[in-house]
Amino acid sequence: MMIVGLTGSIGMGKSTAARMLRQMGIPVYDADAAVHALQAPGGRALAPIEAAFPGVVKGGVLDRQALGARVFGNKDALRKLESIVHPLVAERQRAFLKRAAQHGAPLVVLDIPLLFEGRGERRVDATLVVSAPAFLQRRRVLARPGMTVEKLAGILRQQIPDRTKRRLATFVIPTGLGLAPTRRALLRAVTTLRREEGRCWPPHPWRERFTARLARARRA
Repeated sequence: MMIVGLTGSIGMGKSTAARMLRQMGIPVYDADAAVHALQAPGGRALAPIEAAFPGVVKGGVLDRQALGARVFGNKDALRKLESIVHPLVAERQRAFLKRAAQHGAPLVVLDIPLLFEGRGERRVDATLVVSAPAFLQRRRVLARPGMTVEKLAGILRQQIPDRTKRRLATFVIPTGLGLAPTRRALLRAVTTLRREEGRCWPPHPWRERFTARLARARRA
Protein backbone atom coordinates (compact mmCIF):
# COMPACT_ATOMS: atom_id res chain seq x y z
CA MET A 1 0.00 0.00 0.00
CA MET A 2 1.36 3.38 -1.05
CA ILE A 3 1.10 6.10 1.60
CA VAL A 4 1.10 9.58 0.09
CA GLY A 5 1.36 12.80 2.06
CA LEU A 6 -0.70 15.78 0.87
CA THR A 7 0.43 19.15 2.15
CA GLY A 8 0.88 22.81 1.33
CA SER A 9 1.02 26.18 3.01
CA ILE A 10 -2.09 28.00 4.19
CA GLY A 11 -4.40 29.13 1.40
CA MET A 12 -2.80 26.94 -1.26
CA GLY A 13 -5.90 24.82 -1.98
CA LYS A 14 -5.18 21.64 -0.05
CA SER A 15 -8.83 21.07 0.89
CA THR A 16 -9.85 21.30 -2.75
CA ALA A 17 -7.16 18.79 -3.73
CA ALA A 18 -8.24 16.42 -0.96
CA ARG A 19 -11.85 16.58 -2.16
CA MET A 20 -10.75 15.74 -5.71
CA LEU A 21 -8.74 12.76 -4.46
CA ARG A 22 -11.79 11.45 -2.59
CA GLN A 23 -13.82 11.82 -5.78
CA MET A 24 -11.24 9.54 -7.43
CA GLY A 25 -12.07 6.91 -4.82
CA ILE A 26 -8.88 7.33 -2.80
CA PRO A 27 -9.10 7.08 1.00
CA VAL A 28 -7.97 10.39 2.53
CA TYR A 29 -7.07 10.91 6.17
CA ASP A 30 -7.75 14.50 7.31
CA ALA A 31 -5.43 15.47 10.17
CA ASP A 32 -7.29 18.75 10.80
CA ALA A 33 -10.60 16.92 11.09
CA ALA A 34 -8.99 14.49 13.54
CA VAL A 35 -7.80 17.39 15.71
CA HIS A 36 -11.29 18.94 15.70
CA ALA A 37 -12.86 15.61 16.70
CA LEU A 38 -10.38 15.17 19.54
CA GLN A 39 -11.10 18.69 20.79
CA ALA A 40 -14.88 18.48 20.36
CA PRO A 41 -17.16 18.00 23.41
CA GLY A 42 -16.33 14.58 24.83
CA GLY A 43 -13.13 14.36 22.77
CA ARG A 44 -10.10 12.63 24.26
CA ALA A 45 -7.92 15.75 24.09
CA LEU A 46 -10.32 18.00 25.97
CA ALA A 47 -9.43 17.02 29.56
CA PRO A 48 -5.63 17.09 29.13
CA ILE A 49 -5.87 20.45 27.33
CA GLU A 50 -7.86 21.94 30.21
CA ALA A 51 -5.34 20.52 32.68
CA ALA A 52 -2.46 22.14 30.78
CA PHE A 53 -4.28 25.41 30.02
CA PRO A 54 -6.81 26.01 32.79
CA GLY A 55 -9.84 28.01 31.76
CA VAL A 56 -9.87 27.24 28.03
CA VAL A 57 -12.65 24.66 28.39
CA LYS A 58 -16.00 26.17 29.40
CA GLY A 59 -19.06 24.03 29.97
CA GLY A 60 -17.39 21.08 28.29
CA VAL A 61 -16.63 23.10 25.16
CA LEU A 62 -13.17 24.22 24.06
CA ASP A 63 -12.86 27.99 23.67
CA ARG A 64 -10.61 27.94 20.60
CA GLN A 65 -10.00 31.68 20.71
CA ALA A 66 -8.85 31.47 24.32
CA LEU A 67 -6.59 28.53 23.55
CA GLY A 68 -5.23 30.27 20.47
CA ALA A 69 -4.42 33.36 22.52
CA ARG A 70 -2.45 31.18 24.97
CA VAL A 71 -0.32 29.41 22.35
CA PHE A 72 -0.02 31.89 19.48
CA GLY A 73 3.54 33.22 19.42
CA ASN A 74 4.47 31.16 22.51
CA LYS A 75 6.71 28.28 21.46
CA ASP A 76 6.69 26.57 24.85
CA ALA A 77 2.90 26.66 25.08
CA LEU A 78 2.59 25.42 21.51
CA ARG A 79 4.92 22.50 22.22
CA LYS A 80 2.86 21.61 25.28
CA LEU A 81 -0.33 21.60 23.20
CA GLU A 82 1.32 19.54 20.48
CA SER A 83 2.55 16.99 23.04
CA ILE A 84 -1.09 16.41 23.98
CA VAL A 85 -2.69 16.39 20.55
CA HIS A 86 -0.08 14.83 18.26
CA PRO A 87 0.06 11.36 19.87
CA LEU A 88 -3.75 11.13 19.78
CA VAL A 89 -3.82 12.20 16.13
CA ALA A 90 -1.14 9.60 15.35
CA GLU A 91 -3.31 6.88 16.93
CA ARG A 92 -6.23 7.82 14.70
CA GLN A 93 -3.93 7.88 11.68
CA ARG A 94 -2.64 4.38 12.40
CA ALA A 95 -6.23 3.14 12.76
CA PHE A 96 -7.08 4.72 9.39
CA LEU A 97 -4.10 3.00 7.72
CA LYS A 98 -5.00 -0.36 9.23
CA ARG A 99 -8.59 -0.10 7.97
CA ALA A 100 -7.42 0.90 4.50
CA ALA A 101 -4.98 -2.02 4.37
CA GLN A 102 -7.66 -4.45 5.50
CA HIS A 103 -9.88 -3.22 2.66
CA GLY A 104 -7.07 -3.73 0.15
CA ALA A 105 -6.54 -0.07 -0.76
CA PRO A 106 -3.50 0.19 -3.07
CA LEU A 107 -2.97 3.88 -2.25
CA VAL A 108 -4.03 6.20 0.56
CA VAL A 109 -3.48 9.89 1.19
CA LEU A 110 -2.64 11.57 4.49
CA ASP A 111 -3.81 15.20 4.41
CA ILE A 112 -1.39 16.84 6.84
CA PRO A 113 -0.93 20.66 6.83
CA LEU A 114 2.47 20.67 8.57
CA LEU A 115 3.87 17.51 7.01
CA PHE A 116 7.41 18.77 6.38
CA GLU A 117 7.48 20.93 9.51
CA GLY A 118 6.88 17.78 11.60
CA ARG A 119 9.28 15.64 9.53
CA GLY A 120 6.29 13.57 8.46
CA GLU A 121 7.81 12.97 5.02
CA ARG A 122 9.83 10.17 6.64
CA ARG A 123 6.61 8.22 7.24
CA VAL A 124 5.18 8.42 3.72
CA ASP A 125 6.23 6.99 0.37
CA ALA A 126 5.66 10.17 -1.65
CA THR A 127 4.42 13.73 -1.23
CA LEU A 128 1.98 15.97 -3.08
CA VAL A 129 2.47 19.70 -2.49
CA VAL A 130 -0.29 22.10 -3.54
CA SER A 131 1.03 25.45 -4.64
CA ALA A 132 -0.28 28.75 -6.00
CA PRO A 133 1.23 32.22 -6.57
CA ALA A 134 1.85 34.21 -3.40
CA PHE A 135 -0.59 36.98 -4.37
CA LEU A 136 -3.39 34.44 -4.79
CA GLN A 137 -2.52 32.73 -1.51
CA ARG A 138 -2.68 36.08 0.28
CA ARG A 139 -6.02 36.98 -1.33
CA ARG A 140 -7.56 33.63 -0.37
CA VAL A 141 -6.40 33.73 3.24
CA LEU A 142 -7.29 37.36 3.93
CA ALA A 143 -10.83 36.65 2.69
CA ARG A 144 -11.35 34.27 5.63
CA PRO A 145 -13.44 35.56 8.56
CA GLY A 146 -11.31 37.01 11.34
CA MET A 147 -8.05 36.82 9.37
CA THR A 148 -5.68 39.79 9.45
CA VAL A 149 -2.37 40.64 7.83
CA GLU A 150 -0.67 40.17 11.20
CA LYS A 151 -2.22 36.74 11.76
CA LEU A 152 -1.24 35.62 8.28
CA ALA A 153 2.34 36.76 8.82
CA GLY A 154 2.47 34.83 12.11
CA ILE A 155 1.14 31.67 10.48
CA LEU A 156 3.61 31.89 7.60
CA ARG A 157 6.50 32.27 10.05
CA GLN A 158 5.60 28.86 11.48
CA GLN A 159 5.49 27.19 8.06
CA ILE A 160 8.26 26.12 5.72
CA PRO A 161 8.28 28.45 2.69
CA ASP A 162 6.34 27.33 -0.36
CA ARG A 163 9.46 27.29 -2.53
CA THR A 164 11.09 24.82 -0.13
CA LYS A 165 8.03 22.58 -0.05
CA ARG A 166 7.96 22.55 -3.84
CA ARG A 167 11.60 21.51 -3.91
CA LEU A 168 10.96 18.67 -1.44
CA ALA A 169 7.80 17.44 -3.16
CA THR A 170 7.50 14.27 -5.19
CA PHE A 171 4.78 16.05 -7.20
CA VAL A 172 3.82 19.73 -7.20
CA ILE A 173 0.10 20.26 -7.76
CA PRO A 174 -0.76 23.73 -9.17
CA THR A 175 -3.91 25.24 -7.70
CA GLY A 176 -3.80 28.74 -9.16
CA LEU A 177 -4.82 27.92 -12.72
CA GLY A 178 -8.36 26.67 -12.14
CA LEU A 179 -9.92 23.39 -11.07
CA ALA A 180 -9.32 21.45 -14.29
CA PRO A 181 -5.49 21.78 -14.29
CA THR A 182 -5.42 20.84 -10.61
CA ARG A 183 -7.52 17.74 -11.26
CA ARG A 184 -5.33 16.71 -14.22
CA ALA A 185 -2.13 17.13 -12.18
CA LEU A 186 -3.59 15.01 -9.37
CA LEU A 187 -4.69 12.31 -11.80
CA ARG A 188 -1.23 12.16 -13.38
CA ALA A 189 0.41 11.88 -9.96
CA VAL A 190 -2.00 9.20 -8.75
CA THR A 191 -1.62 7.18 -11.97
CA THR A 192 2.15 7.18 -11.53
CA LEU A 193 2.07 6.40 -7.82
CA ARG A 194 -0.31 3.48 -8.26
CA ARG A 195 2.45 1.76 -10.24
CA GLU A 196 4.87 2.07 -7.32
CA GLU A 197 5.33 -0.25 -4.36
CA GLY A 198 5.00 1.26 -0.89
CA ARG A 199 7.74 0.87 1.71
CA CYS A 200 6.04 2.39 4.78
CA TRP A 201 3.28 -0.19 5.21
CA PRO A 202 3.16 -2.44 7.07
CA PRO A 203 5.24 -0.50 9.61
CA HIS A 204 8.34 -2.10 11.03
CA PRO A 205 7.88 -3.35 14.62
CA TRP A 206 10.77 -1.21 15.86
CA ARG A 207 9.09 1.90 14.45
CA GLU A 208 5.82 1.08 16.20
CA ARG A 209 7.64 0.59 19.50
CA PHE A 210 9.59 3.83 19.06
CA THR A 211 6.41 5.77 18.26
CA ALA A 212 4.67 4.35 21.32
CA ARG A 213 7.62 5.26 23.59
CA LEU A 214 7.74 8.77 22.14
CA ALA A 215 4.02 9.25 22.74
CA ARG A 216 4.38 8.12 26.37
CA ALA A 217 7.35 10.45 26.88
CA ARG A 218 5.41 13.40 25.48
CA ARG A 219 2.48 12.72 27.79
CA ALA A 220 4.75 12.42 30.84
